Amino acid sequence: MSINQPPQQASDGGVPDARQLRAILITVSIALMAVIASVSGLNVAQTHMAVEWGASQSTVLWIINIYTLALAALLLPLGAIGDRLGRKPMLITGLVVFGAAGVVSGLAPSAAVMIGARVAAGVSAAMIMPITLSVITSTFPEEERGKAIGVWTGVAGGGGILGMFLSALLVDVADWRWLFVLPVVLGAVALVMTFKSVPDSREDATHPFDTVGALLSVVAAVGLISVLQEGPERGWTDPVTLAGLTVGVIASAVFVAWELRRHDASLLDVRLFRERGLAGGSVTLLVVFGVQAGIAVVLFPFFQAVLGWSGLLSTVAMMPMAVMMMIASGLAPKMAAKTGARSTMSVGIALSALGLALMALFVSVDGGYLSILPGMLAMGIGMGLAMTPSTEAITSSLPRAKQGVASALNDVTRELGTALGVALLGALLAGGYRDAIDGKLAGIPRGAADTAREGIANAVEVAPGTGSHAQDLVDAAQQSFVDGWQQAMWAGVAVMAALLVYVALRGPKSTSARQTGEKAVPVPATTEDVTAR
Repeated sequence: MSINQPPQQASDGGVPDARQLRAILITVSIALMAVIASVSGLNVAQTHMAVEWGASQSTVLWIINIYTLALAALLLPLGAIGDRLGRKPMLITGLVVFGAAGVVSGLAPSAAVMIGARVAAGVSAAMIMPITLSVITSTFPEEERGKAIGVWTGVAGGGGILGMFLSALLVDVADWRWLFVLPVVLGAVALVMTFKSVPDSREDATHPFDTVGALLSVVAAVGLISVLQEGPERGWTDPVTLAGLTVGVIASAVFVAWELRRHDASLLDVRLFRERGLAGGSVTLLVVFGVQAGIAVVLFPFFQAVLGWSGLLSTVAMMPMAVMMMIASGLAPKMAAKTGARSTMSVGIALSALGLALMALFVSVDGGYLSILPGMLAMGIGMGLAMTPSTEAITSSLPRAKQGVASALNDVTRELGTALGVALLGALLAGGYRDAIDGKLAGIPRGAADTAREGIANAVEVAPGTGSHAQDLVDAAQQSFVDGWQQAMWAGVAVMAALLVYVALRGPKSTSARQTGEKAVPVPATTEDVTAR
């Protein structure tokens, strides 16, 4: 199902010209980069926060995860509210709160204050992120929309790695608190440019806001995301994990039933998932971002514990994949225009699977970085090609008045996929490591052996205390990590292969009704209130 959406008008009543469109795209890309950088940047400061505040690992993880949890939980309702109240006011409000939360985070005297500031940052990010995409889809004319979405997708996909690199650089050359300077500065620049460049549009709502649906979506997202975050730490059979899973599943089922009952007055018309565009795009983003996030979980320990690199050098090593992803995201619209969205997505998924297979086949301790570089490059290209048409398939499936919801759905899918990938591929890596190292601990003191089973970082840390066994323990841990790596990568290949079959059979044929000749679904007339600011 596709909707041909007319472009938003400029203040003079005409379509924005090329200069205005360029300014809009730069503005929303900077705003998106601020949000993405804040997601990934704090990972490089875990040790610093634990030492400064005497915080437990669980507390540190909550500081990091609470941002993602608040962001994912509120994306759908805040995206819908932005459609109603105005996209520009919502973006401005989000950027102001985001900047203030970043300043408080940088000055936080305790872990408790930091957690509160991160909650506020997550809420404001949920105001910003869907608006950045909905501004593009409601403003750009159809012939330019794909290119703009390609830029947005490239920033969303590669921006996390770039943000982590810049954050690691700030931590290395200054202090860990300086890493908040990056998102605050980006947010401030985006705020100034928003006042100047971004026109406002809003939905002339004909139905009351779906408050029940919004609350159910929040409960469902909190339940499911918290399970994926807490499961690896607490254990998948822990009562807290099981309670979160139960709440998440029940809330999701009730949400679907409620939305089916609401029909046109729903927060999200779940009937649209019967169509190829929305379903295929959502499933593809879920899997691709899950694999990408899972790969990051595998790569950083490899760089740091196996190759012995610093955090900054490890983030530099990730840059080739990010660069290829951003380049491919920009090229994907041209390829989709020539061969179709489904073909482009299929090629991207196949290349991603090839990249995983190359890493699984050739990774080795002795081969080092060069043993995985070809796989990283193939993955970067593949993910870039798959993400852009998937995003456009999602946004083109909902009417212009619902672009905040469409954009939020795109973002929720990405966040859920990220959490899922980290949890599952991380668990496979950990399980494979433990199975492999168990047979290599003969002669190692019992206490050191038990510590080494917990992970490669633990093994490297405890090795000097084992005397003559130190190098043997390090070698065993490194090889066991590679064994676990291969297990996780082959699982990723299997998942990508299944996705390839699904997209080849059920993927969107195109991202516009004009190209496919499909009949666009009638959309009730809405009044777009466009103001010049």
